[in-house]
Amino acid sequence: MSTAVEVESPMRSRVAALARAAAYPRLRYMGSKYKLAPHLGTVFNEIGGTTFLDAFSGSGFVGYLAKALGYAVTTNDYLHFPSVISRASMVNETTLLTDQMIDTICGPAADSRKFIQTTFRDVFFAEDDRVFLDSAWSHIDSMTGFERDIALAALILSAARKQPRGVFTISGDLSHYDDGRRDLSLPLRDHFRERAAEYNAAVFSTGQEGKAVTGDVFNLAKTDYDVVYLDPPYAPPTDDADYTKRYHFLEGLSDYWVGREIMQKTKTKKIPKQASVFANKRTIEDALERTFDKFRDAGAIVMSYSSNALPGDARIKELLGTVKPYVEVRMVDHQYHFGTHSTAARRSVQEYIFIGRD
Repeated sequence: MSTAVEVESPMRSRVAALARAAAYPRLRYMGSKYKLAPHLGTVFNEIGGTTFLDAFSGSGFVGYLAKALGYAVTTNDYLHFPSVISRASMVNETTLLTDQMIDTICGPAADSRKFIQTTFRDVFFAEDDRVFLDSAWSHIDSMTGFERDIALAALILSAARKQPRGVFTISGDLSHYDDGRRDLSLPLRDHFRERAAEYNAAVFSTGQEGKAVTGDVFNLAKTDYDVVYLDPPYAPPTDDADYTKRYHFLEGLSDYWVGREIMQKTKTKKIPKQASVFANKRTIEDALERTFDKFRDAGAIVMSYSSNALPGDARIKELLGTVKPYVEVRMVDHQYHFGTHSTAARRSVQEYIFIGRD
């Protein structure tokens, strides 16, 4: 159901945009840029323009920030659930979930489906929470448009908040992760009500047309955006940057696993990995070179990257310099947190913001 939402001025001040972005529903996501918002907002404001591409949208936060700054935004990600989140929060200009819709989704099931209950028994969540996820989907299945997107975004965020560390690589008895945080004890049904309210509060209108797509960055149309923002998976010297492994449950939840293969022999019932050329130290340079070349006609290319990944800043600057004659590198001290408790390990790194212009 559409509800009147005040139309905000297309071009907004950085301060006003950051205030708007601060209300964005927080999804714990590997590589999230929440803490870099002031720095990115400054860069985007300096560049200006009207059209913006967030080519690796992830949690959807940067695309939302760009909308708050007045851009007409297109987001893209190779996973499906980020596009659902972007449609609910960024593309959506006026549609809210009514109290009646929320009550219906939280009420008795519309059918007898039990896919999540049976598939993820003893894997993720208590029985009552799994029952709710199936029941919620029994109602969402008949929804359309932005109402469906908001409902799914709220459901996705609920599951992510309830899962310790926000990732789905751990399963079974997770009581040793319980540090007393409310998110871990709150029933998913109650989570959903709160998350739906958060997404409703995030909806605002600028009158600018946004778009959210799912696909490979190399398949995107070569539209001449004023700003192309790149936040690809980082290629670590060790370990991996496998987003499918970490968020496979959220990916499946976004479309109820329809048409998806589930790897039944895996402990967490994963879906097959979507390998990324950006996350591999042997293919990252070629991937960056191809990406920079694809967007050489953009007004500016802005890329986030980390000092604990390959290649180094000098090499990235060199690659970006092959398509943009003026390349600036800004460095921001940053800490990655491992775990959710007060004594969790932290790794201090520098987050690079590369800015390539003509």
